[in-house]
Amino acid sequence: MYFISTIEDKVRVPPEWLSGNKIEAIKRSLAKKYENKIVPELEGVVLAIMDILKVGQGRLVVEDPGVHYPVKFKALVFRPLLNEVVEGQVVDITEFGVFVRFGPIDALCHISQVTNDYLSYDRKNVMLVGRDTKRVLKVGHIVRARIIGVSMKKSEQNKIILTMRQPGLGAIEWIIAEREEKAKAEGKGKK
Repeated sequence: MYFISTIEDKVRVPPEWLSGNKIEAIKRSLAKKYENKIVPELEGVVLAIMDILKVGQGRLVVEDPGVHYPVKFKALVFRPLLNEVVEGQVVDITEFGVFVRFGPIDALCHISQVTNDYLSYDRKNVMLVGRDTKRVLKVGHIVRARIIGVSMKKSEQNKIILTMRQPGLGAIEWIIAEREEKAKAEGKGKK
């Protein structure tokens, strides 16, 4: 889910950026510090610095040629929410699960949460194959999944866990095939 968050912090503007527009230099410094990074306090990834709301008095620090400004600003944040349904692309498959990229984040769907069918890992072709359904899941497939676990408060161990075992979830091509089979079965029952 995308949010606009208001953040207060101090930011250092390097001396080479001080000759231009102060607000643009501060925004550039904030972008370097925050954008495309997980911020544990926000439990998400900052995608963009939107607006500078307030800039305090700049301060010099001994042996640092930069200027440190207290700032209040708005940022666009991507924050995965528990039970949110997401669509993403399979970016890696291992013998223990599938990594799915949605937004700026990769999440894990453990092999036990991919489908109700027993899955085999095909190491040579890097794919999962269902024993009974013969369904295949490969890198590049688009999937729909539900977030069942979120831990983004620790800077080293950020985890997002997915499931695809619920109705309406799984590889998009599986969902389409199920709908077509259901429509055929309903059509035969009407005759």
